[in-house]
Amino acid sequence: MNSATLSSSPSTAAAARAPNSLARRILLGASVVLIAFNLRPVFSSLSVVLPEIIKATGLSATAASLLTTLPIVCLGVFAPLAPGLGRRFGTERTLLGCMVLIGVGTVLRGTGHIPLLFLASAIAGSGIAVSNVLLSGLVKRDFASQAALMMGLYTMAVCGGAASAAGFTVPLEHALGGGWTMALAMWALPAALVTLIWAPQALPRKPVASESGFTVRGLWRDKLAWQVTFFMGLQSALAYIVMGWLAPILRERGLGSETAGYVVSLSVMTQVVTCLVVPALAVKLRNQRGLAVVLAAMTVAAMLAMLFAPLAGVWAWAVLLGIAQGGTFALALTMIVLRSPDSHVAAHLSGMAQGVGYMVAAFGPLVAGLLHGWTGSFGASSWLFIGLGIALVVAGLGAGRTMHVGTTTVPRH
Repeated sequence: MNSATLSSSPSTAAAARAPNSLARRILLGASVVLIAFNLRPVFSSLSVVLPEIIKATGLSATAASLLTTLPIVCLGVFAPLAPGLGRRFGTERTLLGCMVLIGVGTVLRGTGHIPLLFLASAIAGSGIAVSNVLLSGLVKRDFASQAALMMGLYTMAVCGGAASAAGFTVPLEHALGGGWTMALAMWALPAALVTLIWAPQALPRKPVASESGFTVRGLWRDKLAWQVTFFMGLQSALAYIVMGWLAPILRERGLGSETAGYVVSLSVMTQVVTCLVVPALAVKLRNQRGLAVVLAAMTVAAMLAMLFAPLAGVWAWAVLLGIAQGGTFALALTMIVLRSPDSHVAAHLSGMAQGVGYMVAAFGPLVAGLLHGWTGSFGASSWLFIGLGIALVVAGLGAGRTMHVGTTTVPRH
């Protein structure tokens, strides 16, 4: 598939709505990247201090598993609402509301109160869910001719946010002297900063016919749409196992808390490389099936190495895991755009892929945590990794085909 497929022309109304000056386009692009940075710290900041939270609060293994899974469940529950919210309030205003939710939820996690910790995770997760969906449609709408570059920068920022939270939460905990509560709450600062930058751009924007006047039919009956959805969900299941449990896995194997956090951070930061490369590579390939299979196999191999290989090689395995998971994540997002004929379908396919996909993804960290609680070891998770990897290969073989989903975009009455 060539880049022309990815760069399909937006509607006349959407084109008229796009930023008409270079400065405004740069500001919009930078804002998209900054919003994306805030979509993962909620997950990775929690995992590196989870043993301290369990020790301080007496959380059971089941409750700890639910705490790591709850934001992911919210991704699945709230993602399907995103297209409707975007039509009613406008994409920009809805994203602004999402940033407020992420900031509030992150602050509330710093109270140290267990019921509030669960509620705060749900609040932040709802904002992240809607943002995930709307950003893909915004890229298709306003950056159609630079979609590969913008998807690369978007996924790079997501990885950067996750890596920063994994690498700096424990040092922040030590530097601030406020324990894990203060360290978690500090991640509200980037969200607050982006909210201030985004508000002047979002508030003047109102819903327009190009977003509110059309609906998409046939998506949920389309086989290719389901294959894209499961590819998104299964790669996310493996990714959230890493974000939620890799640090505890390494700590159980004997690494210190800071070192385990740095390993996770290195792995996620390495994703930046493939996040930039994979979208550009994917649009040049005749299809993306082979790329999907190779990346899935690399992911499972690296995760098994984290469980069983000598710790002396943990940094090398972290890099390999980062390359593989950055690639599958970027490919999943890029395939949503590649399989969509226009921005309306892209928004709805993104909602489906991330709504259903994240419900699938939630089972990954939940089952990994439950297996650890039942067996007293993370070793049993190896079979979970292998099973998810096989399913990911099957989904990738379908989702990587060179074709569009079979849908119809019709005027809303």
